[in-house]
Amino acid sequence: MKPYAEMTKEELLTELMALRKEYLHFQEMELHLDMSRGKPCREQLDISMGMMDALYSTADLSSEDGTDVRNYGVLTGIPEAKRLIGAMMENNPKNIIIYGNSSLNVMYDTVARAFTHGIMGNVPWGKLKKVKFLCPVPGYDRHFAITEYFGIEMINVPMSPTGPDMDMVEELVASDENIKGIWCVPKYSNPQGYSYSDETVRRFARLKPAASDFRIFWDNAYGIHHLYDDRQDVLIEILEECRRAGNPDLVYKFSSTSKITFPGSGIAALATSLNNLEDINNQLKIQTIGHDKVNQLRHVRFFKNIEGMREHMKRHAAVIRPKFEMLEDTFKEELGDLGIGEWTEPMGGYFMSFETLPGCAKAVVDKVKKGGVVMTGAGATYPYKKDPNDSNIRIAPTYPPLEDLRTAAKLFTLCVKIVSAEKYLEG
Repeated sequence: MKPYAEMTKEELLTELMALRKEYLHFQEMELHLDMSRGKPCREQLDISMGMMDALYSTADLSSEDGTDVRNYGVLTGIPEAKRLIGAMMENNPKNIIIYGNSSLNVMYDTVARAFTHGIMGNVPWGKLKKVKFLCPVPGYDRHFAITEYFGIEMINVPMSPTGPDMDMVEELVASDENIKGIWCVPKYSNPQGYSYSDETVRRFARLKPAASDFRIFWDNAYGIHHLYDDRQDVLIEILEECRRAGNPDLVYKFSSTSKITFPGSGIAALATSLNNLEDINNQLKIQTIGHDKVNQLRHVRFFKNIEGMREHMKRHAAVIRPKFEMLEDTFKEELGDLGIGEWTEPMGGYFMSFETLPGCAKAVVDKVKKGGVVMTGAGATYPYKKDPNDSNIRIAPTYPPLEDLRTAAKLFTLCVKIVSAEKYLEG
């Protein structure tokens, strides 16, 4: 079929009538499918069930340094957990704090601490007239929700396959001391699945911010979440690159096992410079006596080492890879020649990004929902939920079973066709 832009009005009307008839068929199916969030599916959760046997009532519950993990203490994490997560994050264990189950919670705390007490002796953000953050877009909606909650002004920075527009980042950071941070998902980004190039990472490490308390919030959520054994993105390690560039304190690096083991009971971590760690620990020792060391030990006993974790992730990939590939094949088959949509084909992570014709994303998502499939709301991948082009849709393929996802993909492409045909007819 030729592109919609090349069709006559009569051809588009004929096409639209056929599409609407097909859409009614989907509505008659009374679907109730949910692909709104990037959650692991049941088969993925089952992969980690061995963790439930890693510790038992008669097990030795002592850390390698002799700490009884059932008791209070050990503020920043038991040494073997720091070593395991350090290998996962590619950081020295001495630069790591192990937290509870949620890295998002750690990010929230980090922003809140900057507001109440400042960063390394600087004026608390809450006492400033204005605080700004740079937000690569499209990006992670929960990042934007944190900064919006604190009243931080968010500035859009366009993303490309190599990362954020670094010319724009460098200029803004150097010229405005009110800019205190930038959100980054550097590997298999949410939602596009892009990974930052070597040049992008090096330019981040060499930023010259006007604000001495500017920090890069480096959310390495998908560091080992590859879909393929033979095709994997590799990043320059940002903390080491910052040290080499003479900017050792520039980065807070976050990660967790939330999509490696159980999202509700994984372990989260922050890696940063020793100066930043001292600053953070001044607050942490007031906030808690220590996080869940039993869970830390459980993870270590289950994985044993980073190789065990990598083998574990191959099992995850085997479950979700067919879902990504099916979506890519369906999009190519249904939309490939029509000129009404573009999509990313990531090599890892949990999401794909779809671009409709300008002004169509909300209508597509609404129509898909009326057909029985709930997706992430259009606009969610932008600060304040305002996509200036109304074109980006986040695709979250991991949670539904493959056959349900196949049905959802057919409905989604059908809705893209309907809304696009209607747009051309209106124009």
